[in-house]
Amino acid sequence: MEENMELTVGSVVEGKVKSITNFGAFVALGGSKTGMVHISEVANAYVSDIRQHLTEGQDVKVMVIGNENGKINLSIKRLEPRPQRENNPRRNDRPSRPAQDRSARPAPVPPAAPKTADQLFEEKLKAFMSESDSKISSIRQYSEHRTKSRRR
Repeated sequence: MEENMELTVGSVVEGKVKSITNFGAFVALGGSKTGMVHISEVANAYVSDIRQHLTEGQDVKVMVIGNENGKINLSIKRLEPRPQRENNPRRNDRPSRPAQDRSARPAPVPPAAPKTADQLFEEKLKAFMSESDSKISSIRQYSEHRTKSRRR
């Protein structure tokens, strides 16, 4: 580890994992400089336990992705090749249709916009009110039935 290394954004440096927390790993970069690799910057796949990927004392190659106010943000995954997305196997197994069939297909419908918190609340409230009305109605019918049977 060099004493006067360049820690500009985009530079690649080597360091040693100093400590590991649930949210990331602190990496000694030389001198008195320490940076942090957030758990989301450890690997291209989802990482639930950082300790499955890193150990204290491990030498790592990292990329500087931020250096502001004395906080050095690092990434390991940005030095790894990006995984290729697999094509949907079912889609590739389908026989292709003739070109005239594709042009006759209706245009795809764009996905609905995500619902706002107010819209979700309104839907939940309507469902609750409907369920509540149904329960109250059945309770009334039951109590009317019991009242009629007592009068006899």
